[in-house]
Amino acid sequence: MTQTTDAAAETASEQSARTGRRRTRVHRAWFVAAVTFVTIIGAAAFRSLPGLLIDPLHQEFHWSRGTIGLAVSVNLALYGLTAPFAAALMDRFGIRRVVALALIVIAVGSGATVWMTEAWQLLLCWGLLVGLGSGSMALAFAATVTNRWFTERRGLVTGILTAASASGQLIFLPLLSWIISEHDWRPAAVTVALAALAVVPFVWLLLRDHPADVGLKPYGATEFVEKPQPVPGAARRAVSVLLSAARTGPFWLLAGTFAICGASTNGLIQTHFVPAAHDHGMPITAAASLLAVIGVFDVVGTIASGWFTDRFEPRRLLAVYYALRGISLLFLPLLLAPSVHPPMLFFIVFYGLDWVATVPPTLALCREQYGDDSAIVFGWVLASHQVGAALVAFLGGVARDTFGSYDVMWYASGALCAVAALMALVIRRRPVRAALARGVSP
Repeated sequence: MTQTTDAAAETASEQSARTGRRRTRVHRAWFVAAVTFVTIIGAAAFRSLPGLLIDPLHQEFHWSRGTIGLAVSVNLALYGLTAPFAAALMDRFGIRRVVALALIVIAVGSGATVWMTEAWQLLLCWGLLVGLGSGSMALAFAATVTNRWFTERRGLVTGILTAASASGQLIFLPLLSWIISEHDWRPAAVTVALAALAVVPFVWLLLRDHPADVGLKPYGATEFVEKPQPVPGAARRAVSVLLSAARTGPFWLLAGTFAICGASTNGLIQTHFVPAAHDHGMPITAAASLLAVIGVFDVVGTIASGWFTDRFEPRRLLAVYYALRGISLLFLPLLLAPSVHPPMLFFIVFYGLDWVATVPPTLALCREQYGDDSAIVFGWVLASHQVGAALVAFLGGVARDTFGSYDVMWYASGALCAVAALMALVIRRRPVRAALARGVSP
């Protein structure tokens, strides 16, 4: 009897140990998020290059800054306009195929620039090809992965994946600026192409489209979720979601605030900060390093914003983020100087914390308002972000050619951020998807 009891106790102990191991096992969703993070880091190389190319291309080909800014503008616009279609294509063909193809297109576009001699070739390679490829690697990719693999910690995961782009900027900006200073802009373009190609094997071998592919529930889910059937007509679905969302007020407020977000970050700082600092006598490598430091604090700010989004009202968070960003931009013209000084470092830290902190609350509002279509709606909201960025990337170059400085752009962008803060506060709390189902325009 005692032996039987001891054996039963031993068996129970072994089962308990196995159960404990299963409970402490890391969910596959975190590995998918890690692969996504690395993928976005590798793809971020192309995001780091445009601002570094303006002066070298101007000096070698004598193209105006407005012309070079136009190519960057096309790139940024396509980056945004491709995103909602890419989200729908991921629903139709799977994440792996779409992302792997996008990386290859980026590599081809960046690599082909080394042979260009005319401005239209810059528009074709960097504007069209890299723009289309990068659009499929946009934040809609992160939104799709988050929506499929996580039901808990979505704000935190969104912040982490958004920070990946900044991490890539931190890695590649100093490297690319050093390559351009010591060698030429062409080796830098080749480096971008190789970085994109290097990520393709990780995507193809390690990324999975859905938890059901490996027999798992999404992280935090209480029930198993079947993998949805491929959705035909990806382009039609993307347009139909846009038409439905466009009948609602929150969509236009989200799109408007995010357009200003893009104008004040990708369009202005990322594209024109380095040449603006160089205008004041700062070496390109020093200016690029400051931009990379923005990337360091961007990682911290975005992850923190994801944590805040899980706990606080997203509308108020957006209002605070835009207001602080606008104030900092108004001070920037006073801070630019030949050398790096403490007030400039304070601006870099402050702006870095606020760089894309707007993404987690914006995505949370899209999810709250539009439910299952939120990834595609966010893709269209991101399109407005990039249209705003594209417009300012072009106007910044024109302003520099016309006025001889970027001051007017800093002041105008600061004022726009104040407008965005007010717009965020008037977004309705009531989800609009129920109203859409009743055929009511909210």
